[in-house]
Amino acid sequence: MKEKNIILKLVPVMLAFFVMGFVDLVGIATNYAKVDFNLSDTLANLFPSMVFFWFLIFSVPTGMLMNRIGRRKTVIISLGITIASLLLPLINYSFISMLISFSLLGIGNTLMQVSLNPLLSNIVSDKQLASSMTFGQFIKAIASFIAPIIAAWAAATFGDWKILFPIFMSIAVISILCLGFTQIKEQEQEGNTSTFAQCFALLGDKLIFLSFLGIMCHVGIDVGVNVTAPKILMERLGMPLEDAGYATSVYFLFRTAGCLLGTFILAKFSHKFFFLISVICMILGFGGLFIFNDLMIIYACIGLIGFGNSNIFPVIVSQALLHMPDKKNEVSGLMIMGLFGGTIFPLLMGITSDAMGSQMGALVVMAVGVVYLLSFTPKLNRSIR
Repeated sequence: MKEKNIILKLVPVMLAFFVMGFVDLVGIATNYAKVDFNLSDTLANLFPSMVFFWFLIFSVPTGMLMNRIGRRKTVIISLGITIASLLLPLINYSFISMLISFSLLGIGNTLMQVSLNPLLSNIVSDKQLASSMTFGQFIKAIASFIAPIIAAWAAATFGDWKILFPIFMSIAVISILCLGFTQIKEQEQEGNTSTFAQCFALLGDKLIFLSFLGIMCHVGIDVGVNVTAPKILMERLGMPLEDAGYATSVYFLFRTAGCLLGTFILAKFSHKFFFLISVICMILGFGGLFIFNDLMIIYACIGLIGFGNSNIFPVIVSQALLHMPDKKNEVSGLMIMGLFGGTIFPLLMGITSDAMGSQMGALVVMAVGVVYLLSFTPKLNRSIR
């Protein structure tokens, strides 16, 4: 009976994880908008930057908001903002409206990412947290995987890739209704609510700070490949966007598979060893993208990066949450603030790509992130399984 009750609570939470994956539509949307509005790489990469900029601004305040209204209510608010972001392009499609839409998408996703992982910790045990978060990332990756496919199908069938928005919006509406009718007992906040200064002071802890940088690199690589993979195929093989866009789906297909596999591996084996294997996969993938120009090899390299990057987030975040169990809301806010890497990386990638006249510049920026993750591996706690 208890197990059935847990499953009933997990279903609406996992549906919210699916909605969380809507943020990754920014990759394929950026490529279509670049063509629609005739933008340079630097200007087009403002779209993903606008999404992830808000993680810097709202992550810590969201952690404080959770202390006041609770985690479930915070997730519900995030779903409402996400619905508004998906509605705007249907009302008006312009460069400015898309910037506003992606800003709302980023704000809603910030609230969701900060509150959803701690909410999950109220349902599952500490030992199950990393694997449960990985399963949530698997659900999220499904949305990321199908976004380019739906956009390409809509563009080919109806001549309008933006049909993606009402489809995803309807799912978000179902999610907010399901979670609204689900009761989840949350842990009481101990002591007084943390101030801004107290939240940021947690970065003084070495592990929390290094984990924060690790999240920045993970998300920077994630968004970077999402945006750059189609451009590589267009640049090297002269493929049209409708065909090149499937490179993003290849990335998320392997990312999805990695999350599903990680759900079982992280429940039984060393997080540290699996993290190292994941980073090695990314090193091999990026190494191949620097060297090869064959379509299938490029796909294989993108797949390796997707598989490698699939379990970086849950390993880092779960360790950070368990490192300070009495400050989960605040730590979650700081970790999600690290998603600001999704703003920094695309900007640097756009600038270096324009400067070099090649997507090779974007690959160099992402490779720096992989090197950091490799250096971070020894810092992981061996005792967590």
